[in-house]
Amino acid sequence: VQLQASGGGLVQAGGSLRLSCAASGRTFTTYTMGWFRQAPGKQREFVAGITSGGSTDYADSVKGRFTISRDNTRDTEYLQMNSLKPEDTAVYYCVARASRRIAYVDYHYDYWGQGTQVTVSS
Repeated sequence: VQLQASGGGLVQAGGSLRLSCAASGRTFTTYTMGWFRQAPGKQREFVAGITSGGSTDYADSVKGRFTISRDNTRDTEYLQMNSLKPEDTAVYYCVARASRRIAYVDYHYDYWGQGTQVTVSS
């Protein structure tokens, strides 16, 4: 079972990036998926989550700027990030859990991608 994240990179403040996370090895159609991030010297934090039914939730720091979505036919989730700020700089991890509910703590997630670096310059 693997989660493969992609789409990170370097962008100027105010710019946009879209992260993708492809699942393989099993179907994640009934799983809740999401994104966490970890900046240098900081704890890993919840960014966004989406249930199998499409319900979403976001960290307050990204509400109105980030949008999480999923394509169950492709076992893929996305994170559209707009109006990026330097404080969004972090390694972003896609996650999945065998539950229909979004969790906000990292140890509640069963599967983790390898992480993709997002760097926002000022």
